[in-house]
Amino acid sequence: MSIQANYLGMPLSIDELDQENLAYFAHCARHDFQLQKCDDCGLLRYPPTTGCPWCASPRATWTPVEGRGEVHSYVEVHHAIQPAFKAHTPYMVLLVDLDTQKGQPSETEALRVVGNLTTPDGALAPPDLVRQIGIGTRVRMVFSDVADALSLPQWTIDGAALQPTRPWRYPQE
Repeated sequence: MSIQANYLGMPLSIDELDQENLAYFAHCARHDFQLQKCDDCGLLRYPPTTGCPWCASPRATWTPVEGRGEVHSYVEVHHAIQPAFKAHTPYMVLLVDLDTQKGQPSETEALRVVGNLTTPDGALAPPDLVRQIGIGTRVRMVFSDVADALSLPQWTIDGAALQPTRPWRYPQE
């Protein structure tokens, strides 16, 4: 069964042939963050795939994962390419190193998950919140409900975590 939805004016579609993403987003629709864990080497993987990127095994089990981590990188969007997003600029897209499996299978690797910066209720973050984020900021996962069968994993500042004094940010114009 495919999923059709609309997020901030942008059409989203997950085809019925994309079984891994359908399963992933079924968990997200329940606000349950799960990733595939390889049945052979035991490593988690993201994004969902048909085979393990480390050992090529096709066998995996969906496993609950804590959605907490730190910002690895980000992009602050000021000129939205998608016209419907123009009203939401500036908005921020984060690449987050999950705490789970950080430093595996080598010391420089991590599970890195992409999502927008949002408020705790899943709405795109306003400019004052965007200005608080930098590399190293601690974040936690929240979900933006888009349709009955689709919720997008997003990121918000983790108010319970110890934050860096001055997270690194790209120089401002």
